[in-house]
Amino acid sequence: MTAILEELIKSPQLPRHFAQLKDLLADERKRREQFYDEMTEEGKWEFINGEIFVHSPATLRHSDASELLFLLLSIHATRHDLGLVKHEKTLVCLARNDYEPDICFFSKTKAARFKPEQMKFPAPDFIVEVLSPSTEANDRGVKFEDYAANGVREYWLVDPARQQVEQYLLRTGKYHRHAALKTGEIASSVVTGFRVPVRALFDRAANLAALQKL
Repeated sequence: MTAILEELIKSPQLPRHFAQLKDLLADERKRREQFYDEMTEEGKWEFINGEIFVHSPATLRHSDASELLFLLLSIHATRHDLGLVKHEKTLVCLARNDYEPDICFFSKTKAARFKPEQMKFPAPDFIVEVLSPSTEANDRGVKFEDYAANGVREYWLVDPARQQVEQYLLRTGKYHRHAALKTGEIASSVVTGFRVPVRALFDRAANLAALQKL
């Protein structure tokens, strides 16, 4: 139990706070249903703590890093029959919030339950977010906490400006940084056998060489 919750339970104002939270969550549920009705295939839509975020188009640097990593990960997962890799337009619906991660991986067992017409998806096993000035606060903040709370076992933050990858692994319900790399190779803990040069996420020649090895 968190210190905030312990303090709230001991407070004589608990009934009033509970009523306020109940009203807030009821209103949030209505706005979330409206979000589902209004979102379209154009753009990147997310629902975070009651607010709708429609993201602006990505820079070339951002989209390149996302596409290069997706290419490597999807080919590896397909070749070894490990599961399903999705890119950007996959709505991950968690207990309170909805996200469209840049890249996500679902294990073979989890993906086997998906239906062709499915539009809402559970927590993936592995998520990658590519940082940008407009999204970094959420990627390192609410998403960092939310992905961990919902059992996403591995989380990468790819920084195309610094050409760096941060790797976080889930232990006892929280993320712990396993690596922060600009050179060398990075290996996934969740996607069996996936190991690629960091340069292959930012350089097309290095990416092609890594693809040939896959």
